[in-house]
Amino acid sequence: MSLPVPKSTRALAALSLLCALSSPAFATDWTLCPGINQPIAEGDTGPRYEAFFSPYTHHWSHDDEHKRVVALSVSRLLPNDRFCGVSLFRNSFGQPSAYAFVGKSWPGLWPSQPKVYASVTAGIMYGYVGKYKKKVPLNVGGFSPALIPAVGYRFSERGSLEVQILGTAALMFGTTWRY
Repeated sequence: MSLPVPKSTRALAALSLLCALSSPAFATDWTLCPGINQPIAEGDTGPRYEAFFSPYTHHWSHDDEHKRVVALSVSRLLPNDRFCGVSLFRNSFGQPSAYAFVGKSWPGLWPSQPKVYASVTAGIMYGYVGKYKKKVPLNVGGFSPALIPAVGYRFSERGSLEVQILGTAALMFGTTWRY
């Protein structure tokens, strides 16, 4: 007989595995987050991290079981407009969830609107368990792949407003702050 593993323990194990796999100690010829251990150039005072906070998600269709979604993520900014991070959130059904991701952004997407940018993240999400496991595709034991495109407007060097497209389910509205 096996003892049940708490959901928070499984989520922590998944995030630990992703961090371990992205470590240069794991493999010398590739990492999930290239440049994460690159030394900071002398005199460079630019931001190294970005925090994202979303207080509101708009679902495309109404479901009486939907709960308020709140998300918080932290990303490490990398060379070539890349980033790696982790997000903690309560999913649409009130379950604690996590998302570990890598991403790429394209600043100045339109020359006439240089403050507009696009980005995309790809990673592993944990959540949507029990009776909600079929609410996301390819869910195995609460883990599922995710791909999240976003469009944002950078109103200052450090701050922006962003809309993330959550597939056919919803739009997530938030703000970022670089530090």
